[in-house]
Amino acid sequence: MTALDQLKQHTTVVADTGDFAAMAQFLPQDATTNPSLILKAVQKPEYQPLFETAVKTHAAESVEDIMDHVLVAFGVEILKIVPGRVSSEVDARLSFDTAASIAKGRRIIALYEAQGISRERILIKLASTWEGIKAAEVLEKEGIHTNLTLMFSLAQAIACADVNVTLISPFVGRITDWFKKQTGTTDYTADTDPGVASVKTIYNYYKKFGIKTQVMGASFRNTAQIIGLAGCDLLTISPDLLATLQEMTDSVPAALNVADAAASDAVKTQYTEAAFRLALNNDAMAIEKLSEGIRQFCIDTEKFAELINAAR
Repeated sequence: MTALDQLKQHTTVVADTGDFAAMAQFLPQDATTNPSLILKAVQKPEYQPLFETAVKTHAAESVEDIMDHVLVAFGVEILKIVPGRVSSEVDARLSFDTAASIAKGRRIIALYEAQGISRERILIKLASTWEGIKAAEVLEKEGIHTNLTLMFSLAQAIACADVNVTLISPFVGRITDWFKKQTGTTDYTADTDPGVASVKTIYNYYKKFGIKTQVMGASFRNTAQIIGLAGCDLLTISPDLLATLQEMTDSVPAALNVADAAASDAVKTQYTEAAFRLALNNDAMAIEKLSEGIRQFCIDTEKFAELINAAR
């Protein structure tokens, strides 16, 4: 069996891309997108017709509304390939605006439903800011499922669990990048990788306390990080790493399991807004990577808007 086939025995595999043509060969259950991935996809020749049709059909609407139509158009095509769900991201520029994030989440769901897609197949992605988490709380109560992304700390994960979000996406590679830069260490193994360790800590906390929110490891730099998290509920993986896993025959045992989580030293915690903000502020890696992630998504969203303006 290939490493990818073995991984699928332990974990739900998700394709992390806006390039839906590239995902069919890997047979993922779900797919995730983000502003940067969609920006890359819309600039590829094979996706120009889809992009231009969405833009010209809705040319009289605002750039922000057209952006939603393009996002949903890609999501609809992705759902023709994957049997499960697609994650579609709320505009990163709304990351600190709870009301606007709620409104945007509702709008994205309405656009999907207008295309005949059930909301059960959509995850609304929101940044794991306090405001994003509060928006998710409202959306979940309305039957709109959410995926909280740009997650770098246990505090963010706990706050998400407390409002019953459907799924979280704790990042691996970006955490490791930060520690490599800070420490000068470049030869982390799966056992010493700080990004892998962060997701393990979150997984153990959730499973020890019977939290239903699913954990989906994200942002991988290499296959060792992926294999080090085999057994996680879900893992979202880029096409290039999926291709590498498909070529590998290394053994992939489960690295995470509920029994080990139950025996972990995790301590039940709850956060008020003030306590959450302090915990995040005091975690230099988490606050820096969260800010950087939002900033980059905002930059790519602005570039996306420029492409739309040029096309209509």
